[in-house]
Amino acid sequence: MAPAPIFAESTPLGLLGLAIGCAALTPIAFGWTMSASAIRTAAWFCLLFGGGGQLLAGLMALANKNLLGGTLFTLFSFNWLMNWWALSELAQGRVPDATIVLSVDVCFLVVFVVLTYAFGFFSKLLLVFMLDIDVLYALRITRELTHVRALGLPIACCTVLLAMIALWIAFALLVNPTAGREVFKLPGPAFTPR
Repeated sequence: MAPAPIFAESTPLGLLGLAIGCAALTPIAFGWTMSASAIRTAAWFCLLFGGGGQLLAGLMALANKNLLGGTLFTLFSFNWLMNWWALSELAQGRVPDATIVLSVDVCFLVVFVVLTYAFGFFSKLLLVFMLDIDVLYALRITRELTHVRALGLPIACCTVLLAMIALWIAFALLVNPTAGREVFKLPGPAFTPR
């Protein structure tokens, strides 16, 4: 018999933090605003909701023996902390080194591709969620290598889609048990283990 979890399910907290972080980045990603004030404001949302919310969710998941979810949320929280730092630097006119960012993005893509497969054993929607992250990173890497600025629009669209999927899954996990029915559809696994 599995031990009782220490904390309540932390996935909704992590996903809501991710969605709020994505929402803060959306106006910048679409080029609607690039002022120092907008960049500083987005940086703080990335720090508090993306970084803080996902770190808390990840640590709670790890304490509950949820290795896969805990690893993803904790890892992603550090990525959001880097977003905070990079945006804070940009707001002060200092640009982070693109070569280092590219190298780390390639590593993240490798990690996320493998985790995409793993999350497919839980839900088709989680698989799509992770595929969106994979595409987002592939586009970021391609933009950095080719310097094609037009890739900014697909990156922005992936960011919005990521927030929407995160909200849907979080709402399903929060509302469905409360309502006693499936208000927000959450499809079953894409893959079955042997």
